[in-house]
Amino acid sequence: MSHMPLLQATSLPADAVEVGRIADAWGIKGWFKVQAFSSAPDALFAAKNWFLLPSEKGAKQFTGTVVLPVKQARFHSDTVVATSPEVADRNAAEALRGARIFVAREHFPKTDDGEFYWVDLLGLSVVNREGVALGVVTDLMSTGPQTVLVLGYEVEGKEQERLIPFVDAYVDSVDLATKLIVADWQPDY
Repeated sequence: MSHMPLLQATSLPADAVEVGRIADAWGIKGWFKVQAFSSAPDALFAAKNWFLLPSEKGAKQFTGTVVLPVKQARFHSDTVVATSPEVADRNAAEALRGARIFVAREHFPKTDDGEFYWVDLLGLSVVNREGVALGVVTDLMSTGPQTVLVLGYEVEGKEQERLIPFVDAYVDSVDLATKLIVADWQPDY
């Protein structure tokens, strides 16, 4: 018998952003661990409702989009844990394992100047000061003290990868409106 909590079906907001997934149950009181996709999961903490989609692979405990009201989300050592009034016990929390978590963009905390959400950088084109195209941001990696942009580009039809530290020393500007990042970087670095 499934212990899937009865969550209200809904549709994904147009401005929904995937911010993590439910990793596993935590403790016996219905708390669950969350694997956050960003080094600063502020959006997870700020939103009172998370929108869940089933995991892409494995057993589906639910279909479509459901809304998960969040009572509390916080750091516990190096992971994020959360609780919902709809998730009563460990079995219910386990039933959510693998679910993809989306948050409406309107619930993201405002960023300071020079701060960006990772999701906003994905898909941006990167050129150097001379206007040479360096690639498109396909991913970001956290290497401890700094974030690294992972760029995809092609050489003679083959997909290549280029890494650029996302720090002021190398990144001159980020323009979300024009989807362009200018970097002090040469193609042969």
